[in-house]
Amino acid sequence: MLYYLIYGCWYLLSLLPLCVHYVLSDALYFLVYRLLHYRVKVVRKNISESFPEKDASELRHIERGFYHWFCDYIVESVKLLTMSQRQMKRRLVFKGTDVVDQVVAEGQSCAVYLGHYCNWEWITSLPLWVTPAAQCGQIYHAIENPLFDRLFLRLRQRFGAVCIPMAETLRRIIKYRQEGRPVVIGYISDQVPFWNNIHHWCQFLNHDTPVLTGTERLARQTGHAVFYMDVRRVRRGYYEAEFQLISREPKQLAEYEVTDEYFRRLEASIRRDPACYLWSHNRWKRTREEFNLRYDEATGRVDIISSVEELKRKKGQQ
Repeated sequence: MLYYLIYGCWYLLSLLPLCVHYVLSDALYFLVYRLLHYRVKVVRKNISESFPEKDASELRHIERGFYHWFCDYIVESVKLLTMSQRQMKRRLVFKGTDVVDQVVAEGQSCAVYLGHYCNWEWITSLPLWVTPAAQCGQIYHAIENPLFDRLFLRLRQRFGAVCIPMAETLRRIIKYRQEGRPVVIGYISDQVPFWNNIHHWCQFLNHDTPVLTGTERLARQTGHAVFYMDVRRVRRGYYEAEFQLISREPKQLAEYEVTDEYFRRLEASIRRDPACYLWSHNRWKRTREEFNLRYDEATGRVDIISSVEELKRKKGQQ
């Protein structure tokens, strides 16, 4: 009953025109940023360390722009529940889908890199643009609250894309291959990896950054063509998303070359319009120094002890 109550409220709210949603977004900005100071310390630290060449006024301009965009992202996600196909295609235009259609026509599946940039919820409207011969989907991390998890699954699958739990990715890809159906799967790969999943570091936004490499490994293993989706906000409530081919044969590239290229392109997107990146995420909480303390060369394992002081004592005893 609680789910249907939440869904009903969300549904009624989503029926409001987007212009009204943006009025609500402006009010939400005042509440989230000016009154509650939601994660301001994290946002300020991330932005200032990512753009050391910018002065204080430029950094504060990005900060304010981020909170405006973040509140827009919230109301746009609410509106997604009842947006028509026509309205969705008018507000988010995909480019380069002809290349994707050609790849799919030749029997090859596609892995598409995304970031927490612009409105990634609206990217789930991709089935409205690509050939129906392909099954579109996105790798899905379950939300801890089961009610909101169920609601977001409904939201993200309403245009025909499927949400694939991360642990089931390879099995589902194999299943679609056995059915003779190519897939176009989106991977948001700029999250923080767990300590035991750190295998590669790269320079990203002026940080020595541990990165997820699972997307590249899957693409190499399955032979998927690899794309980067370059998203930009044209103006408030309007976006463009362009498919950029990285490689149709990722196996032919050096290890981690695809991953490095993804982060290079994502950084270029962010530098073009920094306000539209999810700066409230504590992206750089894992450092190489701490990783070196945790890593055991003899076993190749990473210690999961939470206290850095305890790790140092353990290293000293060894």
